[in-house]
Amino acid sequence: MCGIVGYIGKRDVAPLLLEGLQRLEYRGYDSAGIALHGSGTGRAGGLRTAKAKGRVRDLEAKLPPRFAGTAGIAHTRWATHGAPSDENAHPHLDDAGRVAVVHNGIIDNAAELRARLTAAGVVFASETDTEVLAHLIGRAEAETLEEKVRHALRHIEGTYGIAVLHAGFPDRIVVARNGSPVVLGIGEKEMFVSSDVAALVSHTRQVITLDDGEMATLTADDYRTYTTEGSRTAAAPTTVEWEAESYDMGGHDTYMHKEISEQADAVDRVLRGRIDDRFATVHLGGLNLDAREARAVRRVKILGCGSAYHAGQIGAQMIEELARIPADAEPASEFRYRNPVVDPDTLYIAVSQSGETYDTLAAVQELKRKGARVLGVVNVVGSAIARETDGGVYVHAGPEVCVVSTKCFTNTAVAFALLALHLGRIRDLSVADGRRIIDGLRRLPGQIEEILRGEERIAKLAAAYADAKSMMFVGRVRGFPVAREASLKLKEVSYIHAEAYPASELKHGPLALIEPAVPTVAIVPGDDLLEKNRATLEEIKARSGRILAVAHVEQEKADDTIVVPANEPELDPVLLGIPLQLLAYHTALALGRDIDKPRNLAKSVTVE
Repeated sequence: MCGIVGYIGKRDVAPLLLEGLQRLEYRGYDSAGIALHGSGTGRAGGLRTAKAKGRVRDLEAKLPPRFAGTAGIAHTRWATHGAPSDENAHPHLDDAGRVAVVHNGIIDNAAELRARLTAAGVVFASETDTEVLAHLIGRAEAETLEEKVRHALRHIEGTYGIAVLHAGFPDRIVVARNGSPVVLGIGEKEMFVSSDVAALVSHTRQVITLDDGEMATLTADDYRTYTTEGSRTAAAPTTVEWEAESYDMGGHDTYMHKEISEQADAVDRVLRGRIDDRFATVHLGGLNLDAREARAVRRVKILGCGSAYHAGQIGAQMIEELARIPADAEPASEFRYRNPVVDPDTLYIAVSQSGETYDTLAAVQELKRKGARVLGVVNVVGSAIARETDGGVYVHAGPEVCVVSTKCFTNTAVAFALLALHLGRIRDLSVADGRRIIDGLRRLPGQIEEILRGEERIAKLAAAYADAKSMMFVGRVRGFPVAREASLKLKEVSYIHAEAYPASELKHGPLALIEPAVPTVAIVPGDDLLEKNRATLEEIKARSGRILAVAHVEQEKADDTIVVPANEPELDPVLLGIPLQLLAYHTALALGRDIDKPRNLAKSVTVE
């Protein structure tokens, strides 16, 4: 993985592909490359390629003179098989140089296929799993490019989103999907393909998202979709709701800062049109879950990865508190491997910003196979998880470009508050409590703006704590998932080691790590656990630990306190996390990190 772009039409393809790759830089990558149909007759037999380790600008600097054509494919790579290098960058060619392939995903049986091809005399030019696919297509004895690709895919085990050029078929690009997104863009006498609509929206807002097991042929004038078995499918274009400007930096130095600053508007957007004052509840029309079915739910299981998992933990607590349904969250990457018991009375909820996270998608598919009801909480309309689930809630955060999630995490937590309120009012939550939560939801955008106005002080605190060799994050009950997410944010963008623990667990082992060089960030809301949390601060201070508290009032035992406005107790986690996003951001800034593209990470993780 990470980013695919392709074009066929009348325009010069190289600038379009470079622009598309730049749009996808936020996804995280280590090398980039382009292949196009050219007029040359060298080894590439009509295909010309350029590849470079590093950034898209490094690729652009290496493009040969007169690198022109009207059909091509390009890729930004996030290394899985083989270290970052020019040789391992995509596109990959067959040994005759007539086939070029870009690929997101992982070919599980690549070693076996590589050994078989090597025995047949193939000489590999890279360490990647993708190259085996190029050789399989090149050696396929079939009349059409579609048949060649289909023949090759029969040998593949694993996940893929691919785009293929062939020197013998200069009028087309063939693409296919299994577990990794492929999106077609419909233009006027031109066609686009990408792994992400971000690369398409400056040219077209009419898109088609392929399903798993689906292929497509793109020509300048048309497209057709079909299964990997050859049966035609009737994929219809949909309109992307986001404008190209949504992907611009908007005057900010980084996308992360822009997206943190957008959270008040984003939360207002997820609430808009959903609140029902008359019945003190909310409308969530996409759930496809009527009142009788909702009352029959006996348990809720939430599945996600990374920040989505942490948002799910917040959501599980909200559902238990407001709807009085037992609920818990689990990493989707673990759930799918542990042969879980699937209960027909359990409502499963899959959480993913992109809607394409492979571990989460695979868990959804396994649950559906076993007859479970699965809802989705996702940001991207029409994404794989949105299509695979029985219903769900869109979080309407808008495009999130920075690799680390901020506004989407916040909106996901708010979406869970809406779901918890909806389930609660169907069950036993009183009208008074429903109105209390609605009032709290309406206060959130203004309170977020209030927190963001304190950024200057948070930046100074970040500079003061940036020399820490490690940091501890602690919180109780509602505060614990906030601590986990804050710890993750700091690790992702600053590379400072951080751990998160329930505050009650500190004395059961982690307290051994406390010393002046290991500061503790403590989540201390003014709820019924306030005194318990203050006792934890006493334990840390008794061992000479530095404390940064995030609290509703100044904490006497803390060295520093970030004061956050209080909301309803159930909604406080939404606000408590926001200053910690700023803390991570300004810590990374103080350390000179590449904030939007943290090392080793990718935005949408579509591999196992």
